Amino acid sequence: MPKDATTTRGGSLPDEIIVWEILVRLPPKSLLRCRSVCRSWRRVTNTHGFLLAHHGRQPSLPLFSCNNGFRYCSMLYCHSILAFDYTATVDDDRLHVVAKLDDEFYVEASCDGLLVLSKPNTIRSGPCLTICNPATREHTPLGLPTDLEILGMYSHNPTGEYRLLLQQQTHKIAGPGHERQIGCYVFALGSNQLPRYIGRQEIALGSFTLPVRMGDSLHWYPLYYPNGETPSEDEGKVVLVFDTIAESFRYMRAPIAPIDSYIFEMEDTLGIHSRGYSIVNIDIWVLRNYESEAWDLRYRVKLPVAEIMRDFGNSGDHWDLNVVSVDGGMILLVKVDGWVFQVDNNGKLQNNSSRHRLCLCVSGSRLKQSLVQHSFFPALQGYVINASPFFCHVE
Repeated sequence: MPKDATTTRGGSLPDEIIVWEILVRLPPKSLLRCRSVCRSWRRVTNTHGFLLAHHGRQPSLPLFSCNNGFRYCSMLYCHSILAFDYTATVDDDRLHVVAKLDDEFYVEASCDGLLVLSKPNTIRSGPCLTICNPATREHTPLGLPTDLEILGMYSHNPTGEYRLLLQQQTHKIAGPGHERQIGCYVFALGSNQLPRYIGRQEIALGSFTLPVRMGDSLHWYPLYYPNGETPSEDEGKVVLVFDTIAESFRYMRAPIAPIDSYIFEMEDTLGIHSRGYSIVNIDIWVLRNYESEAWDLRYRVKLPVAEIMRDFGNSGDHWDLNVVSVDGGMILLVKVDGWVFQVDNNGKLQNNSSRHRLCLCVSGSRLKQSLVQHSFFPALQGYVINASPFFCHVE
């Protein structure tokens, strides 16, 4: 060890290794506890550079939602956000609550550890949107017009802003004496500006799954197109792409997949998987080359349906699926009733199923936890930390 290396009080490891090889890899809750060990750890782990590095080391965890105390969720709204940590070695630690809310909610979008949630509005026509960070327990209402629907959230690299992509699909009264234009809008968090109109984008006026970000673009896979039509008869289904820098839409070629298919993030590329209410065989396509838009059918997985029904007593009434990319491979999270089963890409049921509550729903969002402080939070009216009734403390 170099003579000038700073060591811990036990003399075992340099602080540089402790901080940048160990602390930077801890989950947020464990890191916050470690800050009480000594002042130097507290000081360095509070810096912006460390927090960015720490965020980069966190896994992107699939989210589930749950309605506390109820057997059946409403179609959209639930009360708890849960993350499935496929890296955990203990069953009880895999599916854990990251946020509890006093009111019903729905996860609308996620980006860099931030979640946009909606809750039903009994006074006006649309839901109320709020943004929160489960790791720092910050949240604030967005105060957006309720006639705008959210398409996605992204960080805008040239400005460092976090922005929401919104759409207005039908003519609704936006205020006394005028109607909001049909089309797409961009809203920068903390800007104190109204959503900015970027044009009538017919390409975006379909129904799409949650977006996946790759580079400076958001990608959606359509559930259906406007009027039930595809862009052209010979193209089939396509991926919708939004360039966050140019603020323009385009289409991208997609594989010939069943109608019930979903896009997901796969390390440095994109994947599409099929799923449905009665799923046995799962096809997974992977984008081999982004520029040529070439896809490969990488996996064809037969789920162990009979084994799950026999050993765990599930009726198989409603199966749902989430695909997670891990270390160049795949794991499939199969949700049946209140169970989440982990299946490898060979269709083998792994010995780490998790049972939580009776009412459990696949969110489709991912949470890559972050302790980074964002200046837009206090700039928005209604900003609070650890406050009810909307966001509650989670131990």
